[in-house]
Amino acid sequence: MTTAVLTQPRRELNGLTAEPERRALLFLAARVPAAVGPDHLTALGLFAMLAAGAAYALSARWPFLLLAVNALLVLNWLGDSLDGTLARYRQRTRPRYGFYVDHMVDALGALGLLLGLAASGWMTPWLAVALLLAYLLLSVDIALAACSRGTFKISYGPFGGTELRILLALANTAVWLWPQVVVGGRALMAFDVVGGLALLGLVAALVRSIVQNACALYALERL
Repeated sequence: MTTAVLTQPRRELNGLTAEPERRALLFLAARVPAAVGPDHLTALGLFAMLAAGAAYALSARWPFLLLAVNALLVLNWLGDSLDGTLARYRQRTRPRYGFYVDHMVDALGALGLLLGLAASGWMTPWLAVALLLAYLLLSVDIALAACSRGTFKISYGPFGGTELRILLALANTAVWLWPQVVVGGRALMAFDVVGGLALLGLVAALVRSIVQNACALYALERL
């Protein structure tokens, strides 16, 4: 029979934008109307990500919707990042509820976003699905590490959720301007190149995290 860690895991966030983002979120939390609660912001973040997936799917017909995805990524950042800050600012934290809901919302948002990208025609569908699987596996690893080691890793090296949103927004803009690129004399869809690099990065982060967590837990429970 397994047991779960019920205490709040220690957050690890060391991305490039972590410190200015923290200050910006505290500034915003102090100015959120009393009628708006953390759950409202969580719902906003999920809605924005699902809407971004729909915009991707429709962008095959209306390419300018790639830029609409950028605006929706900003809304997703606002909802996804501010909900926890607002709860802590108002001293109304619910660690287990927030941990569970945040993970499920992130997974559903990634599902909607990447399936929309797969249907857009801007990326080879199997690559978008591979990205989704790699992201979901990394999410499982993060959740298991939080429960077994008490560490909730939000960033890997200089990259966290905010940095990934910025990179995706830059990729959307670049693809809108230059849908194809030439690599080794062969024309490729720009999003395939970006997606391939992203997949390699996710797989590398996943493998490294699995090895680190397994070794740390083995050392803690050496027979």
